[in-house]
Amino acid sequence: MSQYASSSTWTSFLKSIASFNGDLSSLTAPPFILSPVSLTEYSEYWAEHPDLFLGPTFINEPDNEGTPPELLRLLGVVKWFISTLKSQYCSRNESMGSEKKPLNPFLGEVFVGKWNNSSNPEFGETVLLSEQVSHHPPITAYTIFNDKNQVSLEGYNQIKASISKMSLSVKQFGHAILKFGKLDEQYLITLPPLHIEGLLAASPFVELEGKAYIQASNGLYCAMEFSGRGYFSGKKNSFKARIFKDFKDSEDKHNALYTISGQWSKISHISAGKSKSGEKVFYDASKTSVETLTVKSIDEQHPLESRKAWRHVAEATKLGNFDLIHQEKTKLEEAQRELRREEESKGIDWERRWFKDIDYSNKEPDVFVKLAEMANLSTKNLPSGTLIPEEKKDAPAVHWRFIRENWDKEEEIKL
Repeated sequence: MSQYASSSTWTSFLKSIASFNGDLSSLTAPPFILSPVSLTEYSEYWAEHPDLFLGPTFINEPDNEGTPPELLRLLGVVKWFISTLKSQYCSRNESMGSEKKPLNPFLGEVFVGKWNNSSNPEFGETVLLSEQVSHHPPITAYTIFNDKNQVSLEGYNQIKASISKMSLSVKQFGHAILKFGKLDEQYLITLPPLHIEGLLAASPFVELEGKAYIQASNGLYCAMEFSGRGYFSGKKNSFKARIFKDFKDSEDKHNALYTISGQWSKISHISAGKSKSGEKVFYDASKTSVETLTVKSIDEQHPLESRKAWRHVAEATKLGNFDLIHQEKTKLEEAQRELRREEESKGIDWERRWFKDIDYSNKEPDVFVKLAEMANLSTKNLPSGTLIPEEKKDAPAVHWRFIRENWDKEEEIKL
């Protein structure tokens, strides 16, 4: 058990969680459970394996077994998606001993970086832009693009947490759209729910649960189910993914073209159809290293960039100086509150830098709407992966989108 498990601070935090009825993201966590990293930086996990992120765009021919290239590409997209999960949901446990609460970004906070991909000149440069577009509720929008190969990803993420038997249940809102421009092919990706265990022991960890979906513009469809111990394989971080010719085929699991199962944090296997006969290793998370994102030195960064803005809080966190953490964090947050009050008094709204909220209820169908309809998914602002029969008809349909020209004319923040 953690040395903090019996501390009055941790006990008070657990009591505040148990009795809280609002958005849990607004609660102040004990300093010792804080990460020195802002949530805006989590967007880099999407492309820290550039070979997997870019790989599908180079698949134009059938393999030796005659598998069509479009099916090989979807398998490549699924492998890339699975590769993003370990860092997103396990890396803090491995490096810090338990899951840590990221710093809650302030409105307008940005994080930028790039992968130079020097090991493979064919890849070229890949750019990451992340922006906190809302503080209440907290929403982070992001894009990752590689102009040389016309590959891009854009999306946004918002979470809503609730307490149940001292386990935090977290619903994810938002989605991601992956585009391969040279192939004129797009993929809609939804995000699975999750829950956080280990609170009583002051050693929290994440488990994914429920379902996520990947819908390709060529019709191919992937349905994924996530669980922890005692369901599919009895092991933590378990998942099962099935590939279908289209959404309609997914109504019967026997129609699966491929089945992939295992642990997203370790090894998964793939087999043809629904059975396990002839299965092969699909992905081994323990054998793939990440490519480090290149970020400017703090001295060169804009005041709104995450690492510069949170510099003193991060330093205090690494030192374990709880009083200093509270002092520096309060100083930054109070400055932001004062800025919001000033804006409100003047009747102005903070102008988002690279992203715009688009109301899809008054918009002609685009890639997102077409892909969502193909997969019978809601286009409303509901938990990611909500099916149309389950949606709330009166929910809004506003989603965040990257405005490329805003980045192209950016003058203050550059890589």
